[in-house]
Amino acid sequence: MNASLETPANLNLVLDVPVSLTIELGGCKLPMREVLQLTIGSVIQLDKPADAPVDLSVNGKLIARGEVVVIEDHYGVKITEVLGQPLVA
Repeated sequence: MNASLETPANLNLVLDVPVSLTIELGGCKLPMREVLQLTIGSVIQLDKPADAPVDLSVNGKLIARGEVVVIEDHYGVKITEVLGQPLVA
């Protein structure tokens, strides 16, 4: 969150409420027969190309898109588009 933005006083009541942030890489549809055949080492091909942006949702509502990055030994997401408002550099 950008610290230079001022927060309205009445918004302070909800700033510490936890929300679920979900990053969606992609998905696929498989017949149950193939799902039951999945084992350790199985590879599932997703419906998005590797260079496609990932979707960021808060409590199921799409809010932004970004690109997957690797930070040391963890994945992260660099936000490239905030939906409904211009991205501030």
